[in-house]
Amino acid sequence: IVDIKGDGSVQKGMPHKSYHGKTGRVFNVTAHAVGVRVNKTIKNRIVSKTLNVRVEHVSKSKCRQDFLNRVKENAAKRAAAKGKKIDLKRKPQAPRPGHFV
Repeated sequence: IVDIKGDGSVQKGMPHKSYHGKTGRVFNVTAHAVGVRVNKTIKNRIVSKTLNVRVEHVSKSKCRQDFLNRVKENAAKRAAAKGKKIDLKRKPQAPRPGHFV
C-alpha cells in the first residue's frame, strides 16, 4: 500500500493533481517507476484506475501500521477485561467545550 504525493522537484512521471494524496496498491514495478491501482470517484460511482508513477512521487503508506497497532491494543484490552463486556470501537472526536471570548 502506497501514498501518491507529487514531488515538484521531479517533473518526470508525475501523477495528475487529482491523484495527489490518494492511497493505492502497487501492481507493477519497473526500473524507475511503479504501477499503482487507485480508486477514483467519477460522478456517482467508484472506478479503479491504474497509474504509472515514478518512485519519487510514491511513499509507503502508514495506514496499515496504524491498523495493526490498533488491533494489538484491542487484543491487550480484551485480555485485561477477562470475559467482561468491553467496547473497543473507535469513537468520533467530541466537540470542544464552549467558552466566553
